[in-house]
Order: sequence, then C-alpha cells, then structure tokens
Amino acid sequence: MIEAEWWDYDDMEELAEAVAGDVGFIIESALDARGQALIALPGGNTPLPIYEKLAAAPIKWKHVTIIPTDDRLVAVDNPLSNVAMLAKAFMPKGARVLPIATENKDHKAAGNAADARLQDLHWPPDLVWLGVGADGHTASIFAGPDMDDALNAPKARRAVGVLPDPLPPEAPVARVTLTRHSILSARTLLMVLTGADKRALVEQAIKDGPLSPLPVGRVLADAEQAFDIHWCA
Repeated sequence: MIEAEWWDYDDMEELAEAVAGDVGFIIESALDARGQALIALPGGNTPLPIYEKLAAAPIKWKHVTIIPTDDRLVAVDNPLSNVAMLAKAFMPKGARVLPIATENKDHKAAGNAADARLQDLHWPPDLVWLGVGADGHTASIFAGPDMDDALNAPKARRAVGVLPDPLPPEAPVARVTLTRHSILSARTLLMVLTGADKRALVEQAIKDGPLSPLPVGRVLADAEQAFDIHWCA
C-alpha cells in the first residue's frame, strides 16, 4: 500500500514557506550526516516561489549538488531548459548545478549520456522532488513508447531518454528523465502540486496503484518509503 501523507495549505505563499523549510532541513541533515547533499529538483512554474525561499536559506550551498529530475533536449540557454532555471536560482548561492542533457536529436543517445554522467555522482539522492502533469506524467516519464524503458530500466540505470507521444504542446521536444528505480532510491521523496484537478488525478493514481494507467501511479506504486504530498488549490 502506498503511504502518502497530504499536507494542505491555504495558498501558495504558505505552501512555499513550508516546502522550502522541509527541503532545507533535508539538505542540512545530509550535510550533517555526510558532509554533502545531492538533490533532484523539477522544472515548471510551480516550484519557482519555493526555490526563491529555499535559495535564501543559510545553507552551505557549496557542498550541495543539484540535478534536474528530468530535462528537455534543448540548449542550456533555451527557455525550456530545466537546468537553466535551477542554475539561475542556486548557482549564485554556490551550489553545484549539474546538467544532465543538452540539445540532441537522438534521445536514446542523450539518455545514455545522462546516465553516464549520473553514474559519477554519490548515490542515492538525499531528495527527489516530483511534480505531476495534467496528463499524469511525473519527471519526464510519459505515457508512450518509452514509458516502459523509464519504468522498468535495470536498477543500475539512473536515466533514460524519452520521446513523449504525443508531444506536449507547451514543450514539444524529447527529454531525459530519471528512471523509476532511481527516483524511488532517494532517501526522501516528496511531491508538490496545485489545483483540484491534479489532486484528484494523484488520489486516483494512488488508489489504482500498480494498475494505474498513469505514469505517476506506476512510479508511486513501488515506493517503499512513506512520502509527503504538498498541495494547495
């Protein structure tokens, strides 16, 4: 059974304050325990106010490595680049922000390159933070021909390339994503989402578990640790 605890907030300001505090605590705990922290963060608009508050925290950022949970196969100066957004927020604080993708017409090759880069990192991540799309994707695990690669990759595999089908109109490009196993290997897993529709979608995906037709349900069904879901309307 999936063990998820929902945390509800009155507005985005309250949610941002709480999540930034939680993530800061996770980072500080990792630094105290191991002298370094590795966290995987999502793209999109929802995390931006949280990143602003988190970046202002008095953390020893030079000992923190940040990777995107997934990224689009675009140049790092492209507005669609997740790592560019993370770099803008956290590199001025001294964090190491590591890209896992760049412009590449071959998404399979891009996935291999991303996996090779991630193999050099101290694993597992201290945190993987997931969002969810209106279509039920999480990270860049989309329904389509590459979903099985992302869901059922070998345990040693950390990232794969995916070509969503259909391509999302807001970002019609191929991507690389952490695999299900690498997501679930994290010491801490959390989700942040907004809106009644996404809440209903995730609640149904959790209820359906391994039988869910949605990528987010299939990923969460294998979670062995309890995790928090932060939500506001």
